[in-house]
Amino acid sequence: MSMANYAFEVSQTSAYAPEILEGLSSAERRDDAASAPVRDESDLSTGLALEDINLSFGGVVALAGVDLSIKAGEIRAIIGPNGAGKSSLINVISGVYRPERGHVVLNGVRYAQVPTQKLAHLGVARTFQNLALFKGLSVLDNVVAGRAHTVRSSFAGQIVGTPLSRRERRDSYDRAIQILDFLHLGGVRDRLAGTLPYGLQKRVELARALVAEPRLLLLDEPMAGMTATEKSEMASFIRAARDRFGMTVVLIEHDVGVVMELSDRIAVLDYGLKIADATPAEIRSDQRVIDAYLGVVSENEDGGGI
Repeated sequence: MSMANYAFEVSQTSAYAPEILEGLSSAERRDDAASAPVRDESDLSTGLALEDINLSFGGVVALAGVDLSIKAGEIRAIIGPNGAGKSSLINVISGVYRPERGHVVLNGVRYAQVPTQKLAHLGVARTFQNLALFKGLSVLDNVVAGRAHTVRSSFAGQIVGTPLSRRERRDSYDRAIQILDFLHLGGVRDRLAGTLPYGLQKRVELARALVAEPRLLLLDEPMAGMTATEKSEMASFIRAARDRFGMTVVLIEHDVGVVMELSDRIAVLDYGLKIADATPAEIRSDQRVIDAYLGVVSENEDGGGI
């Protein structure tokens, strides 16, 4: 999602503040929850499918006939050398790019191009290679921006503080605080996002994605630039989030050791082609993958890394 879109989201939530509302009673919250539509899980046997995706730029092939089927609740990594088409694939899934041929199947619906402006409503959230935080806003306000798609009250209603707007504001901040606590960021929620160390800023981005309650979470190099300790912590949080919230995760990451430990399955791209799609153990021993990306694996390797 572009910074302009995020700016629009913050314009919808900038009036929120943690101290707004003394709160709704538990009965009010139960009534609100009872009136919410029930999500039909029957279409989630497959979290995501890509069918014959083809994409090129000025004659340069980015993706060539890529098929991919990802089960609901799976952590699927996409790896490959630079220029293999990994980010292009994420951008096709999120609707940034329209493939020249092929479809994305999401929640049982086939799209020639996923409607980017409706991503959150379709249950999709993503993070980016480069930080896209509002560094002059608090950590909490950055995370609350991820709830903008849930706002039903009008701008005027937010100004005058209608019951609906009050419920939405309280719910957004409650959920944001819960996610921050889950990611061990509660202690910095009132700090300006731009004052945090890089590793924590990446975790704030994850929090903003998680607060949207996605079915499908797209992570584009979430550990880029992190230390080994930070990578280990982030991997643990991603796995814990999948387990707790039951979402499907598609992950692009260059640290192969982390990918091997974190992923259920791994798809490998090379020059826009999918050359492998298997379990981490199978990927480690696939000669095509070794030749294209991993390099020679030592015979004395004990399985701890590549």
